[in-house]
Amino acid sequence: MTFPDKRRALITGASSGIGKETALAFAKAGIDVALVSRSLSKLTEIAEQARKAGVDARAYAIDLAILDQVKDQISSLIGDFGFVDVLVNNAGMGYTGMLLETPLVDWQQIIDLNLTSAFQCIQAVLPSMRNRRRGLIINIASNAGQQAFPGWGAYSVSKAGMIALSRSLAVEERSNGVRVTTLCPGAVNTPLWDTATVQADFDRTSMLTPEAVAQSILQMVQLSEQAVVEALTLMPSAGAL
Repeated sequence: MTFPDKRRALITGASSGIGKETALAFAKAGIDVALVSRSLSKLTEIAEQARKAGVDARAYAIDLAILDQVKDQISSLIGDFGFVDVLVNNAGMGYTGMLLETPLVDWQQIIDLNLTSAFQCIQAVLPSMRNRRRGLIINIASNAGQQAFPGWGAYSVSKAGMIALSRSLAVEERSNGVRVTTLCPGAVNTPLWDTATVQADFDRTSMLTPEAVAQSILQMVQLSEQAVVEALTLMPSAGAL
């Protein structure tokens, strides 16, 4: 697939898992990448790997949990990196706990990171996408945003919000040349399962690999600009775990 000019992508949550593999897949496909997460050391390592494919790859340490700084920091990133015509909103956290027992501070944290930070990233990239009348925003939601699982209430709500955000954005920006895609993966074997906020015991060998998800994201980017995958549910062949 060829394009009239160079593709340049911004990927959040790029230091591990889906974000990391998406960055490397993009680089192999000749797409320049701006990588965002809190860990500059991890990002720098991934950027170095990406540059071996001959692309421009840069690392930006931004804490997306600090909401009042996100929009300005992403805008500054664009000023440094140049235009961004692909945004992959991948950053997020997992959380398990019954809704009755979920503290308000935990609820707010997961909504802030999984949903509101993505909204702020979108607001930062949209003006330049509109100006160029070209852009693709890929929001990584989850099958949990479409199907309820006990003990995953707060997480499910954050991902259902991401789905609704994508749908609303798509109808608002279609006339401006901006396409929007929602990807809803089932369980993916990433470091999310090792975090303190997730207590779950699943067979991780049956989960999707980050590489498989990254390839699906790349395929969305490589579509003709006259087409868009509005929503895709990508499940492990073993089904929901």
